[in-house]
Amino acid sequence: MSLKTPSQYPTYKSPYGPKYHYQPHVAGWTFKQLGGLGLKAGAFGGVAFFAVVYYASGIPRVKQDILQKIPFIGGYFIKETPASDNPF
Repeated sequence: MSLKTPSQYPTYKSPYGPKYHYQPHVAGWTFKQLGGLGLKAGAFGGVAFFAVVYYASGIPRVKQDILQKIPFIGGYFIKETPASDNPF
């Protein structure tokens, strides 16, 4: 029966080798990846929001309830045509 004795010297670690360390993550996604994903999702969401607003800007209810209440550009959506000149 032979007993294994622990070595008295630590194993050699090269200063030029890779520096391994623990990488924190959430379900396999690192915080750097989550930040990039959030940035891209926000950009796509912003573009989608403006596309929907542009598409719906012709609807009178959207103009009155949403677009006219936006500061600085709300006056652009106010229609000041007299009723006699309005065909609708």
